[in-house]
This record gives sequence, C-alpha cells and structure tokens, in this order.
Amino acid sequence: MATVEVSFTPLPAHVRTARLVATAVARRSGVDEALLDEVRLAVGEACSRAVEAHRRHCPAEPVKIEMTDAGERFVVVVNDAATGDAAAGPGVSPGGSGNGTVEGQAAPPASPARGADDEGSATPPGFGLAMISGLADDVRVLSTGSGMSIRMSWPSAAAG
Repeated sequence: MATVEVSFTPLPAHVRTARLVATAVARRSGVDEALLDEVRLAVGEACSRAVEAHRRHCPAEPVKIEMTDAGERFVVVVNDAATGDAAAGPGVSPGGSGNGTVEGQAAPPASPARGADDEGSATPPGFGLAMISGLADDVRVLSTGSGMSIRMSWPSAAAG
C-alpha cells in the first residue's frame, strides 16, 4: 500500500497540477484507462472546492491530497484546513454530504454545496459534490476539526 502525498498553495493554477499527479498515480496503481478521466475530473473538482475554501478562510495554509493504492481500490483524499461550517458552503451541514457514508452514517442524497463562493458562480449550489459523487465509486465527505475532507475511490487492477 503506497501513498503519495501532495500539498500546494491554494491557487487555482495548482489544481491542474493536482489533477495530472492524481491521474498519473491512478494509472500506476492499475486504475482502468476508461476511469482515468473520471479520476482527473473528480480530483479537480475536490481540489477546486478546497482552494475556494482556503482562499476565503486560510490562504496561508496548503491544500493537502493523499493518494493511496489500497490493493483493490485507488483512494484519493482531499483535505482542506478551512475551519468552521462556512468552509463547507451553504447547504452542507456539519458532517457534510456525499455518496456513501459521512462520519459512519448514511449521507443525505441531496443538497451538497459547491463551496464558499457560490454567489456569482456559473454552477448551481451542490453541483460540485454531486459531480464528484457521479464520477467516483465511493465518496465520503467529512467535516473535520480543521476543515473538510473528501474521500473518493475507484477500483484498481488488483480488483479484477
């Protein structure tokens, strides 16, 4: 079980790099080529959400990503350090929302949020997490003591 950790300053330009690294690690972990675009898009959206939260609440703190080849699963966790429920954005209660479980309980199926800066956004509130949930096999959104964590996973070659 190998883990790759990446941290970057909360600038939108670094999201592209995070997507590229995640795609390369997923490919090396044995994720099917047909799923690599889904990995790239989901990681990009999760990182964009984290960048938005950091820029609003803690611009000096880095966004952190962990990518793990967990045998039969490729797991990506995007952590932000934006404190408070406001970091999750409107529509996300403490504990978050997603496809899967949140802090050990079934997550509500509706009303995830895009991020803290929804005013003026071209996408409706909730679109970001809904998109992530549609791209990854398993998504868990957790409200942590220091911010928010989005855990996504896909099957790897070891699963077949």
